[in-house]
Amino acid sequence: MHDELTAVDIRKMQQEIDYRETELRPKLIEDVQTARSFGDLSENFEYKAAKQAKNKNESRIRYLKRMIASAVVIEAKSASDEVGLFDRVTLFMEDENDEETITLVTTLRQDPAKGRISKESPVGQAVLGHKVGDRVFVQVGESGGYWAEIRAIEKGADDESMEISPF
Repeated sequence: MHDELTAVDIRKMQQEIDYRETELRPKLIEDVQTARSFGDLSENFEYKAAKQAKNKNESRIRYLKRMIASAVVIEAKSASDEVGLFDRVTLFMEDENDEETITLVTTLRQDPAKGRISKESPVGQAVLGHKVGDRVFVQVGESGGYWAEIRAIEKGADDESMEISPF
């Protein structure tokens, strides 16, 4: 499986890898060594916590490197009247009789709490490429879903301000 990511996504991941390898890794290794010196490792909470933090860092580095290696680099381009990547979209949720504004992003930068929705999510797939006034069906699961109307599109751009997900 390939993740569709932008050049900015790749650059942000590489920056995080560099930070984790050159700054964080040496500090975590030192923390493990310091905690090891406290004595009996079987009852040494500091050692276990330091080791866990070091392993978590190494896991994140491997994850980011795999993402970069398998990524397909895409450009954020769409017609001026169509929903595209990084656009702010105002949706009218018919079932709830309520409006919601989302920003369509790559999977790596999704954060639903901040209104950043992946283009690969059910909502993202439903609205991508559509225009103001279009009514789209958001498929949720095999048998469910809901209707939404696109009320507004504010064109966006791929910038460095959106952080990547820490998962």
